[in-house]
Amino acid sequence: MRLGVAPPVTSRRAVAHGGIYSSGLAYDPKILDFSSNVNPLGIPRSVRRSAGKNTDLFSIYPDSDSNALRKRLERYTGIPSRQITVGNGATEIIYNFCRAFLQGKKVLIPAPTFGEYESAAKLEGAKISYFETMDLDRDIEELSRAIPGKQCVFVCNPNNPTGLLVKRKNMVRILEASRKNSALVFVDECFIELSDPSQSVAAELRRFDNLFVLRSLTKSFGLAGLRVGYGLGSRAMVDVLNRLKIPWNVSGIAQSAAVAALSEPSHLEKTRNLIARERAFLRDSISRIGGFQCLDSDANFMLVRSDLPARLLRKKLLGKKILVRDCSSFRGLGGRFVRIAVRTRRENRRLVEEMGRA
Repeated sequence: MRLGVAPPVTSRRAVAHGGIYSSGLAYDPKILDFSSNVNPLGIPRSVRRSAGKNTDLFSIYPDSDSNALRKRLERYTGIPSRQITVGNGATEIIYNFCRAFLQGKKVLIPAPTFGEYESAAKLEGAKISYFETMDLDRDIEELSRAIPGKQCVFVCNPNNPTGLLVKRKNMVRILEASRKNSALVFVDECFIELSDPSQSVAAELRRFDNLFVLRSLTKSFGLAGLRVGYGLGSRAMVDVLNRLKIPWNVSGIAQSAAVAALSEPSHLEKTRNLIARERAFLRDSISRIGGFQCLDSDANFMLVRSDLPARLLRKKLLGKKILVRDCSSFRGLGGRFVRIAVRTRRENRRLVEEMGRA
């Protein structure tokens, strides 16, 4: 484990992502996309009904403040609507947060993790250090000692791409250490609803005004194409973010779909049960294939270490209409890891069969 200094902003490149289009491919319904970590059951029935009833929203400007959605999120999260900001996907909120609070500051980012934290912080001239760990929950004490004073630390929980969860009690230790150092803590919980929601630190907003929590309906409710994310923070922090965002940043159709999705929490419970079963199936099945090591995960995706270079494995599987995420672009992972999403049994079985032939 070590701390490393980020390269200058002039070397910045677009962050690599999973997904059909991000992989440079044309949409093909025959491709099984294991590279995107979205809900394997797709959107709730309530969203389908909402889409059919709200076509008139195509013709009018949306509510720029997403008031109805924020009120629904207040009931869903227990956090007052004045402490909620809504974004065009969670990524927009990451960039707005960095623009608002991190200009020229020091930032600590565990690695490997989601690349947009680094990208957004660099745009604001932030000085980035990396804390290298494959299991942050295990290394919580060392991270707490590395938190820079009066600055910011990012934590993805559960972490993308490792899939590992930091327990709430350990997240509180990070919050306490950061508060002593007058540092902000940005916690990305975009996957926590598909993992273990009881480990969320959203309720800690009542105690810690240095905390910001990011969520997304993209992953949990399968709304990737509509782009709806939200953030929870102190009233002062959210007020800044709501004044900073562009007007009409979330479409009316997306807002109405999000409200509908949040009215069907049973969809998440059903999804979590499926993920738990299928994650175990994938781990056990892949572990029996020579040349692959399936790492533990608490999320709806997992890392697989391959004896084959990740780029070659991805190419072989894509030839069979299966897309996995080559993780070579993740800082600290190297070129032998792929990330796979947890999908349905039929789809997972096909992935296992083709990996066995690779």
